[in-house]
Amino acid sequence: MNVDNNTNKDRLLVSYILCAVGFVGLGGLHRLYNGKIATGVLWLCTGGLLYMGQLVDLFLIPGMVEEHDLRLMAKAGLSPLGVPLNQPVIASQVYRPSGNQLMIKLIEAAENKGGTLTVTQGVKATGASFAEVETTLKEMLKSGYVKIDNDPITGAVTYHFHEI
Repeated sequence: MNVDNNTNKDRLLVSYILCAVGFVGLGGLHRLYNGKIATGVLWLCTGGLLYMGQLVDLFLIPGMVEEHDLRLMAKAGLSPLGVPLNQPVIASQVYRPSGNQLMIKLIEAAENKGGTLTVTQGVKATGASFAEVETTLKEMLKSGYVKIDNDPITGAVTYHFHEI
């Protein structure tokens, strides 16, 4: 999640403080704070379900805070990663190298990565689609400029540029 880490920690701290207040008679404030109105009122009326609900919530609070943050982000029109939703992308705003330009960009990216490149790294470096990058890398493989292997740790398909 791309919510500011300090804000998330602050909300978590406040939630735990409000939960602690529940052990002295005002159960459910932490639930109200995190948008769980119905169960918050229930906790208020029952003493945090006779303190048992209050105790269980000590383990549930991180999830409540994250869920509430996600709801707030969605309400603000942001994805969980903080990217605006439902914004049209205009083709003139997106630069996508093609053909030889893409090949050159992939070679530059491989050079920056020590002579190896995965499709995902190629997409990130060029802005082209996965299909475009993979097709271009396969063309380079056929011509003998790269060789293909799997990363022994991650298993990712890796293209090795042996001239770099």
